[in-house]
Parts: sequence; C-alpha cells; structure tokens
Amino acid sequence: MSILNKENKEEVKKYKEFVDNFSSTSLMQSMNWADVKKGWESEYVYLEEDGKIVMAMSLVIRKIIGSKSMIYAPRGPVGDVYDIQKVKKITEEVDKIAKKYNAFVFRFDPERYYDEKLEEMYVKEGYKVRNKRFGKNELIQPRYNMILNISGKTEEEVFKGYSEKTRYNVRVAKRKGVTVRYSRDVEDLKTFYNLYVVTGIRDKIASRPYDYFERMLNTFDENHMRIYIAEFEGEALSAAIAINYGKKTFYLYGASSNEKRNLMPNYLMQQEMIEWAIETGCDLYDFGGVFILDKSNGLYK
Repeated sequence: MSILNKENKEEVKKYKEFVDNFSSTSLMQSMNWADVKKGWESEYVYLEEDGKIVMAMSLVIRKIIGSKSMIYAPRGPVGDVYDIQKVKKITEEVDKIAKKYNAFVFRFDPERYYDEKLEEMYVKEGYKVRNKRFGKNELIQPRYNMILNISGKTEEEVFKGYSEKTRYNVRVAKRKGVTVRYSRDVEDLKTFYNLYVVTGIRDKIASRPYDYFERMLNTFDENHMRIYIAEFEGEALSAAIAINYGKKTFYLYGASSNEKRNLMPNYLMQQEMIEWAIETGCDLYDFGGVFILDKSNGLYK
C-alpha cells in the first residue's frame, strides 16, 4: 500500500499508466481531473502486487467545517471493486491522509451497474452505503448515466440504432444548413460559456464560473478535449465540451441558444461528437447523468 509521491516522476508515470488504461477507469479518477478542481487538495493512493499496481484511487480534499475536511474519491477506486479485501486495504490507506487533513468523512462512488449483492458485501464489511433508497440531495453523483454503446460499431450502424425521430432531426439540421466544428480556441470557449449561461438561466440550473472551463482547457490536451460549436449562418446556436478518456467519450457540458431551436443544432452536434468517439476507438459515449428515468428530464429525453 502506498500514498503517491507526486514529486517522483517514475512513480507518477506508473500510477497514471494504470489509471489511464484500466478497463473501467473513470475520467474523474484521472490525475488531470484533480487539477481542474479549484480549492481542493489532491492525494493519490494505490495497492501493488508483485510490483504491479492493482488498485488506485484519486482523492480530492476540501475544508468543509472550520478546520475539518471532507475526502472524496469521485468514481473511485479504479480496480476490481468486487474484491472487497483490496477495497478495504486501499481505504485503510486513506486513514493516514484523513489525519493529515483532519477529515471527518470519506466518500467514494465507483461507477457500476446496480448490484444488490455488491451492496450487501459492502454493508457487511461496515461501509455505509447510499443507494436506491436515498434522494438526490444525499448523493454526490447522479444516480444514472445515459450511455450509448458504440463498441465495434461503424458510424452507419450507430446511426441506424437511433429512433426514427432522432435520425430525422440530425438530417433536418444538415438540410437546413447547420454546420458543426470543433476547436480549442479561447474565443470558442467564451462562445460556449456565453451559451452555457443562457442555458442555465433557461433551465434554472446553477452555472460554474468561467475559470473552471479555462482550467479544463489548460489541463487536457487536444487529443482529449474539444469544444464543439454548432452554427447557422455564422451564429452559434449550441456548444459543448467533450472529453475523450479511457475508451469513453464524455459529453461533459452542453449549452444552447434560445434562438432557432427548430433547426435542431444539438442533434447534429451530438452526432459529430459520437463520430469522434467512434473514430478514436471508444467503446462508450456518455451523455451524462440523471436522477430520474423520465422524458420530463431533457437530458434523458
């Protein structure tokens, strides 16, 4: 068991290689993601067997009440979460970090399909599990992730899998003259953010500050992050932040204008991001999280 020495380049390289390449890794467990979180400290713990890392966990730490801190491993740990003994060992390592930061609580939430037996296993080992019977205010991450399986599929095969209405809307956008491009330009980030604020007001959703997205742009390189913009006659109608990481592409943040919504720019923009995921050999395209499976929720719809 080890706490990562962030000054040791070889140790960091070994850690990153494991987390970046593990089959069910998560964007939120990457070392890059911790750099995006302003106001949070970061630490990393891992387990080794025969000189190889077998489980790792990125921790973000923040003072919550006076000098007391909360430790959180978003979508961690990276590893076999069914191996409860490994999970116990790696969470024991967190105890040392808890003392350093005077932490009063540690929370982690691996992204997995719901499994009642897995939940029972954790409860039996003394973990307090928040799951089906808890409301969204008691959870940190959304209960469900809307994920499109694109593994081994061509663009044509994926497109045929959409509903007839979705295929129609993508074609409408193309026929009406909507175009989609991507970039990493700061001016396009500002365009995205302006639309993001408009979306937050329209949908009554709290908005993150601009510097959050600026840090994201500075942290992830051109192979992993793109700003997508859907336009009509030079006017930006919708925009999104997409991140490609660990065999999955994430539609991380989306935004749209109140104008010309009948041109269906969001549909064509999504299609372009899905095509990027297919081109780069991803297995999954993640539309993001929801708390209810109901068409009254725009993202679910």
